[in-house]
Amino acid sequence: MLPDGRAAQRVDTALGELIGEGRHVLLTAESGPEERYARWLAVKRGSVRAVVGTRAAMFAPVRDLGLAALWDDGDAAHSDDHAPQPHAREVLLQRAVTEQAGFLLGGHSCTVEAAQLVESGWARPLEAGREVLRGTAPLIRTVGEFDEARDAAARTARLPSLAWSTARDALRHGPVLVQVPRRGYVPRLACERCRAPARCAHCSGPLEAVEEGGALRCGWCAREVADWHCPECGGARLRGQVFGARRTAEELGRAFPSVPVRTSGRDHVLESVPEVPSIVVSTPGAEPVAEGAGYAAALLLDGWALLGRPDLRAGEEALRRWLSAAALVRPGGEDGNGHNSGNGNGDGDESGGAAPSGGGGTVLIVAEPTLRPVQALVRWDPAGFAVRELADRAELGFPPVARMAAVSGRAEAVDGLLSQARLPDDAEILGPVPYPVLEPGRPRRPGDPPPGEEWVRALVRVPQGSGAAMASALKTAHVARLTRREGTPVQIRVDPPDIG
Repeated sequence: MLPDGRAAQRVDTALGELIGEGRHVLLTAESGPEERYARWLAVKRGSVRAVVGTRAAMFAPVRDLGLAALWDDGDAAHSDDHAPQPHAREVLLQRAVTEQAGFLLGGHSCTVEAAQLVESGWARPLEAGREVLRGTAPLIRTVGEFDEARDAAARTARLPSLAWSTARDALRHGPVLVQVPRRGYVPRLACERCRAPARCAHCSGPLEAVEEGGALRCGWCAREVADWHCPECGGARLRGQVFGARRTAEELGRAFPSVPVRTSGRDHVLESVPEVPSIVVSTPGAEPVAEGAGYAAALLLDGWALLGRPDLRAGEEALRRWLSAAALVRPGGEDGNGHNSGNGNGDGDESGGAAPSGGGGTVLIVAEPTLRPVQALVRWDPAGFAVRELADRAELGFPPVARMAAVSGRAEAVDGLLSQARLPDDAEILGPVPYPVLEPGRPRRPGDPPPGEEWVRALVRVPQGSGAAMASALKTAHVARLTRREGTPVQIRVDPPDIG
């Protein structure tokens, strides 16, 4: 199982070369309903013995299942937003136990849940040795905020001098990948005088610049703003707070006028790029594969935008996205002919060492070097990072060490359900607190409150061994209330991905 159709297609091609054509099927949404159903029947009848697919393939009726393999379980695409919100990792884990099959969890990064499986003794780690990593991983270099403050190029063009020189040297040997956390042109603006965020007068949404010299537009209600003035100081000039992929591509196109610049994002995702000098600006998850040896270099920009999110998994998700991009870069010790001459990465090397000679791959990350996720990238140690995160969560009682359930709905409905549920003695109720207000213009998702309703949310926390009892108690109380038609329904989600 893979997180998206592009990755599933590549594995489908590789598996066909390995075991021969006609012995496996590909189950993705791109196949269409009729073709997908025909392939599903072939699996159920035992005509094929292997399945490659995305999230829905976790229920594929493979006969005599021998191995369930999941790639990149940290990707949000593996979690279904529709009830009962199954996660592919949990479903495949249960299938492996029930059907006595093997279970393989792989990825460039490591989730806290995967680290817990190893720590509990249920699973064993399969990791490459340090010598293998030194020979295959790219060279990692860092640029911190203090270095940017002293760098005139960084103050004027947002890219430090080291990033410019890294890209210029790498373009002699192949394509360069530039990862930008945000799409668009300039998605966040602020007053140049007082630095107050620029917001829409109608809905208070953030103003964004769609293109250079164009009118401002609200990112929530899409209204255009022709004459903006700061309500705090009266200023009329704006500065960018966050720059998107299109603005970055524009800047790089001016800096390297003779090099083609391509963009890959939500609106248009590139499958691959040729092994010729070019610049590829991509948002996380949309990075195309570089043909041949891989990218000559990768620039990971605006690390603060990923690390600064108010999310329990901010560091884990940032590291996952960085490693996924860095894995597309050729080894740090390769010369221009594709031969490996060693890698400068070491266990305690914070700066990544000197720039490699020849065509060795280099990854430059613009983020504070002392932060734990950045150090994990430099050492290429996602498992160690996940183990430390797991220890921190155990101390604080956060998932996955503790089991949680989110109960959302009207205040009286949530209170009524929690008062009737016979929760375990070790259960702890956090809240309820007001449900986060939906941003105007954002599409509604399964589980969101109806328009105009004010919801609250409570979290029920129990130790790991009481998770089943908690779920059973909430389900029983919920069914009883629905049967007696007491109040309005509530939304219940066990192990919610967001507890903020």
